[in-house]
Amino acid sequence: MLCVKIVSESKLKIKILGAGVGGLITAIALKEKGFDVDIYERNMQRSDIGAGIVCWPNASFVLKELGMLEDVALLSGMPVKMRRFSSKGIDLGSLNISQLDKKMGNPSLSILRKDLMAVLESRLIECGVEVQYGKTIEKLVSSESGLTSIHFENGVVDNSADIIIGADGRMASVARKFVNGNNKPVYQGFINWIGIYEASAPIFSNIEVSDYWGVGERFGIVPISSTKAYWAGGVAAPKIGEKNPLEYKPDLLALFKDWPTPIETIIRETPLEGINKIYVHDHNPIETWHRDNVLVIGDAAHAPLPTSGQGACQAIEDAWHLAKLLENNDGSIESVFQNFTKNRFPKTTSITMGARQFASSLFHTDENESEIRNENSKNTDYGLVVNGMAKGWSSGLPIYA
Repeated sequence: MLCVKIVSESKLKIKILGAGVGGLITAIALKEKGFDVDIYERNMQRSDIGAGIVCWPNASFVLKELGMLEDVALLSGMPVKMRRFSSKGIDLGSLNISQLDKKMGNPSLSILRKDLMAVLESRLIECGVEVQYGKTIEKLVSSESGLTSIHFENGVVDNSADIIIGADGRMASVARKFVNGNNKPVYQGFINWIGIYEASAPIFSNIEVSDYWGVGERFGIVPISSTKAYWAGGVAAPKIGEKNPLEYKPDLLALFKDWPTPIETIIRETPLEGINKIYVHDHNPIETWHRDNVLVIGDAAHAPLPTSGQGACQAIEDAWHLAKLLENNDGSIESVFQNFTKNRFPKTTSITMGARQFASSLFHTDENESEIRNENSKNTDYGLVVNGMAKGWSSGLPIYA
């Protein structure tokens, strides 16, 4: 589908810092409203860091609004359940994803991050915008006029932006530092090894998410097809240590050697170059997301832990909300930024803090506490959980009555 360019009265020049999921989809949403958009990325090419994403129904709604849902769905699985197990294979209950999709009126789609990124970048090119790679930004500098200049590492200065959108991630966001004065993320005490597994023959009989819980350990598998899945193996780790890729497989096999099938097979058969080790960080919520003409979005504004399932989804939501606010702009960028933050802060903060709480229970290293957690999971009314997820994830969107 070609990009539909709606002529806007405003010819605002918008510069987006960062070409991850949030930056790309924001560029698409704004370009479709007729805005002049440039997008800068520090990496030399499209990044494939990160194994996979579930586009939950709130994110699928935005993809549908932007005419990309069909393209994404072609490369995705549609999980029907999320099943929880102990590290010994004991059933801890299951969540009906199909019921969640029905309540929210949109599908849940599991997709490799690299495939989603390819769809987004292809669509952006259709809109007439190409990512400018290799553009490392050293700093943002404010001026008396209230407009901020972008200072690149190579000495070039761009002072032409009416709006600068910081979508430059959680780990070293230049925009967050400019807005907040501090961009240091918070280490949350656990490691994730992530990878993509592709089998030569069908191994997944159903497209169901499997989540295995141990004592201070976790292993999750998200199928995309009968032969393909992305996965994450996590373990509590009080301190940040070294990364040695040659040790990734031996470490994983030692941690999960006695866990249920097919975990050991998945680890052994995932190519070493396809495994990444992440010391997991998030950010403390901040109430101010803008300064002068600079606004932070996505992980630069609100970076939840992967236990939220909503990191990329909330960045996708940001794009939809911001584009609508700018389309209806009465001339005050300050007002747009204030309304955007007011609309998005409560939901994203709730998701961030909820993800921390969940991570705390998953990576608790006390055996008795872990057993209590498992018993609580077995006794959970997952129908009520689905209702709560549908209500919470639909907040601010016209998709759930």
